[in-house]
Amino acid sequence: MDQTLSYVLVTPYTIAKSRTGGVVSRLLSRLDIELVGAQMIAPDENFITEYATLVRNQKDKDSQRAAELLAQYVEQKLAPSLGRKHRSLFLLFRGEDPCRKLSEICGALYSESQNIDNLTGETIRDTYADLIVDPENPEDVTYFEPAVITPRMQETADDHLAMFARWLPGEHNLVQNMVYPNPAAIERTLVILKPDNWKYASSKPGTIIDMFSRTGLRIIGIKIHRLSVAEALEFYGPVKDVLKEKLAPVFGKKAKELLEKEFKLSLSEATTRTLTESFGTEYAEDQFDQIVEFMSGIRPRQCPLEEMHQPGTVKCMILVYEGESALRKIRDVLGPTDPLKAPGGTVRREFGSNIMVNTAHASDSVEAAQREMSVVKIERNSSSAIIQSYLSLIQR
Repeated sequence: MDQTLSYVLVTPYTIAKSRTGGVVSRLLSRLDIELVGAQMIAPDENFITEYATLVRNQKDKDSQRAAELLAQYVEQKLAPSLGRKHRSLFLLFRGEDPCRKLSEICGALYSESQNIDNLTGETIRDTYADLIVDPENPEDVTYFEPAVITPRMQETADDHLAMFARWLPGEHNLVQNMVYPNPAAIERTLVILKPDNWKYASSKPGTIIDMFSRTGLRIIGIKIHRLSVAEALEFYGPVKDVLKEKLAPVFGKKAKELLEKEFKLSLSEATTRTLTESFGTEYAEDQFDQIVEFMSGIRPRQCPLEEMHQPGTVKCMILVYEGESALRKIRDVLGPTDPLKAPGGTVRREFGSNIMVNTAHASDSVEAAQREMSVVKIERNSSSAIIQSYLSLIQR
């Protein structure tokens, strides 16, 4: 088949050092394959044992030295330690020849030359990985951090993905592996990187994640999602009445002024109220419909009832951040709804276009975060289903 699947696994160390955004930026801006799935995972011992075995026994005989080094890393660094599982980020890509393309972006695992002057920063591993050997015995690796893991061959990728397909359905989409000293101060907030970030290959999503990393909050959940019309209507439902309240009087008044100018007459207050209740209200409802269409890709009034719950035609990335004062910290970095009023250095000032196309959403209260997570079904993740569908096709 022309289009196949492969993956990149971002290591716990890379995540802990808040390098996730930089890695995602490289992957998204330099590839012509599509990111179709994302999930924060916390591997258990059974997963680690099977994964390390697959890595050690991979069929690429030209890289057995690197395979053994990587298998040992999986056993030592991805596995739980001190009674705690560690977060890794699973990124699923689809396209033509994804293994080769991802390998080229990620970079060599075990370069023959470790001279620092030979590093260029071109690949992810050039920038974020470390491999230190004993100068007197180059076979003796004293420190190794690969930053990311990705298979070089499609056959290897398929074997690994089959393991992920078996393991992922039993995992929660929200990783809970942290005990906080002050749990009462811990909040969770939802962030959506909106569809305007995904129109073409761009570093924007990764750069935005990198900007949010300055908060010191932890990403505990992530997924690629296509909002259905029904989800978008429910998610933005509270906005509808606000739009009517704010916009209907404004555009009712504008309609009155235009009519008076055109027909050279003075309209009564009763007519103004009628214009507000009719034209003004319809204008506000149209603005709401535009929001729903922007987020789902489908105009709600043009969507057949039987398709209301089907995935939309545009995608977004949903993230859940956790930590002290998470709501305030994220919204401070995000900036106000109107990008033109946002301070310099905020996400919306850097990347937003207008009040609707403002690049990202963040919950504004604990109650809103809980409601929004429920609407987008945050505990569900499509990555496993995508892999299972792919495997069923190649096994026919």
